[in-house]
Amino acid sequence: MVVARSIKTKIIKKEDNLVDVVVNSVLEDMKENNYSLNDKDVIGLTESIVSITNNNFCHINDIVVDLNEKFKEDDIGVVFPILSRNRFSVILKAIARAKKDVTILLSYPSDEVGNAILDEDILNNLKLEKDFFLEDFYYKHFKNFIHPWTKINMVDYYKKIVNNEGSSVRFIFSNNPLNILKYTKNILISDIHTRFKTYDKFKNSDVTIFKLDELLNKSINGSGYNTKYGLLGSNLATKDSLKLFPNENNNLLESIQNEFFKQTNKKIEVFIYGDGAFKDPVSKIWELADPVVSPSYTKGLIGSPNEVKLKYLAENEFKHLKGEELELAIKNYKDKTNLDSSLGTTPRRYIDLLGSLADLMSGSGDRSTPVVLIQNYFR
Repeated sequence: MVVARSIKTKIIKKEDNLVDVVVNSVLEDMKENNYSLNDKDVIGLTESIVSITNNNFCHINDIVVDLNEKFKEDDIGVVFPILSRNRFSVILKAIARAKKDVTILLSYPSDEVGNAILDEDILNNLKLEKDFFLEDFYYKHFKNFIHPWTKINMVDYYKKIVNNEGSSVRFIFSNNPLNILKYTKNILISDIHTRFKTYDKFKNSDVTIFKLDELLNKSINGSGYNTKYGLLGSNLATKDSLKLFPNENNNLLESIQNEFFKQTNKKIEVFIYGDGAFKDPVSKIWELADPVVSPSYTKGLIGSPNEVKLKYLAENEFKHLKGEELELAIKNYKDKTNLDSSLGTTPRRYIDLLGSLADLMSGSGDRSTPVVLIQNYFR
């Protein structure tokens, strides 16, 4: 039986030794709840506690410096930002502080991860003459639209952020990023999982162009940074600072793995996780606003499950079998080297499956359970 346990820890601060916190918290939970570890059990750590103990933060003015180093002119176009107060508000505030003329191109009817920007039913009854529309059209037809979770209009919210920095802003609503070239030649690609595809659309254009993963990909005046993802995966820390997505931390994970072996004589796999890769069935919002589910994991978590549709086999290929005979037949079927892929499950990586489970188990930060133990997953 697979078991997932949310492990409570103390409130973790930057001066804490994360190896000690993780190992001791799990050992205490084992003693309190009377269970033991097995080889190939899995420990997941939220990305936030890794960034906290690594002091991986940046101030809004660090972003301003980097923006002004990369974009020399005083106007900028922001392409496909997600609609998120925690994920993008401080970044937008920095953009507005750095540049006085801001153009924001928003996709519709929703952003990349499913946050809606307008009412689709109203949109479907309108006849659009072009592949884009502007702010006046938006407010004429969608001024009363609010985000289903935050209960605010994100266009109003983003507009206020820019204006409060003394900068002007215009909005374009389009699924064609090239429409921003009507207003600026300085482009900041701000989508997450589709960023390379968006970037490539500008390859024949005479523009200055960067992606969010190229901002804060090195330290600015001693700030935190992420070498691979830059500002992608960052999250609100204070009204003027961000917690950055953690860099690779293989040494940390191996130290935790080694300490567990020293204490329990069991080989445990360890990984860092952020957002789970699942979609909310009600709001239709895809939870994965981080660039990946896991930025770091031990070698035993590489790969994908080789699974088959048990219910299909039991009711078709082996419908005449029961009990142990049925189980043996399915085992032999799985052991075949020429496994029929049409009967297999959707191929997904172990790390994405485990990360999604861990994200659901740890819940929101106020539960103080930033460590998750998953047992028997590989047994």
